[in-house]
Amino acid sequence: MSHARKVVPIVPVPAEGKGVGLYAAHEKIYTRSVSGVFARWRWAMVFVTQLVFYGLPWLEWGQRQAVLFDLADRRFFILGLVLYPQDLIYLTGLLVICALSLFLFTAVAGRLWCGYACPQTVYTEIYMWVEQKVEGSRIARMRMDQGGFSAEKAIRKCLKHAVWIALGLWTGFSFVGYFTPIRELGASMLHGTMGSWELFWVLFYGFATYGNAGFMREQVCKYMCPYARFQSAMFDRDTLIVSYDAAVGEPRGVPAKARADNAPALGHCIDCKLCVQVCPTGIDIRNGLQHECIGCGLCVDACNIVMKKTSQPPGLIRYATQNSMAGHWTPRQMLLRVLRPRVLVYGALLAVLSIGLLASLVTRMPLKVDVVRDRAALARVVEGGQVENVYRLQLMNATEAPQRYRIEASGLDGLQVASEPVADVAPAESRWVPVRLRLPHGAAAAGSHEVYFNVRSEDGLGHVSEKAVFLVPR
Repeated sequence: MSHARKVVPIVPVPAEGKGVGLYAAHEKIYTRSVSGVFARWRWAMVFVTQLVFYGLPWLEWGQRQAVLFDLADRRFFILGLVLYPQDLIYLTGLLVICALSLFLFTAVAGRLWCGYACPQTVYTEIYMWVEQKVEGSRIARMRMDQGGFSAEKAIRKCLKHAVWIALGLWTGFSFVGYFTPIRELGASMLHGTMGSWELFWVLFYGFATYGNAGFMREQVCKYMCPYARFQSAMFDRDTLIVSYDAAVGEPRGVPAKARADNAPALGHCIDCKLCVQVCPTGIDIRNGLQHECIGCGLCVDACNIVMKKTSQPPGLIRYATQNSMAGHWTPRQMLLRVLRPRVLVYGALLAVLSIGLLASLVTRMPLKVDVVRDRAALARVVEGGQVENVYRLQLMNATEAPQRYRIEASGLDGLQVASEPVADVAPAESRWVPVRLRLPHGAAAAGSHEVYFNVRSEDGLGHVSEKAVFLVPR
């Protein structure tokens, strides 16, 4: 039996008792720390992502930086790979794989990327942790901000911003270290000889980190990130989302055992609002699915703690699908429906593209050749009545060893290479080589003729054939 997919509308829901103020001043969100399964997963992703981001530029591969995007020399080093601008197809494939991964994760469990791995989420979590360590708990921060000036308040605020700025600058320095060798960058910074562009991007990226994670925080997710706006097109009623079980939780109130015997029965929700206090975007998940929800699961951790204290079963707020909530499905029924045809198609396409990209990288030719005609002398007659065309060949060595390449030409009878047929290219370097082709007089009719440059490495690792045009004057 087929199931028609229904697009789930995601609309902003105003907080309880509040209207929608389009021009209301922004109210700072004071988040409360919480422990639990999803909070630990978030911190695990913080450690993993930052270990990769900050540590990768310092990793060496042989005698060079393991990951370096050398824009000046138009070379890109990724571990053992040496890529040139001609390898742009690999970047295209990577972007397609990333897009399909986003579609897959969103179809399965909503905004997993936003809740656990997005740089905005990760750095906001780090900056909030610093804020908590310096200024104290949620209540302490609220009292400090609402109170008047004091020496302690000034010291704590200055210390917090100093740590924030240091983190931002280190982040900007690490970012630029992917484009300029990071050890050279660090030495130039210490000696005050850093280039203007490097300094600009360190400051720019550091300021962006400081501003986005320290001040804007949830506003980036709510108003600037386009993902929240078009996610409803990728959601359906079988997508796992953070859900509040109203059938179990309503009506809200203090626990029934603390009420008089003749009081009406209450739901499991005691209206403690801890789910709101721990939310990074400040929403109340009990109002239903909202586009501001980043699916981090912190409200699930907070609610489960309260349920344990009130001797109620966990799961009042949990990851569930809209169909499973409406039909009271078992977890097994829900998970089976999550693996629906749409998800399987995304997964299959992702697997095929990933395997294809990996196979292409493994089997790619470690030699690139570009042919450019010499515009100063398109065709000329030289000694012996021979016709000569002049070209420039760019030989790009995509290996970590020096290579000697032999240049040959084919396509016309009697065609020969009149210049030096051998060129040496250093490891991971490119070199322009002038090449002169000659053809005996009368060997071909006047006009343009298709010829081929055959370039092969003497060790047999690379062989490339590039098409060109040989002109015979009238």
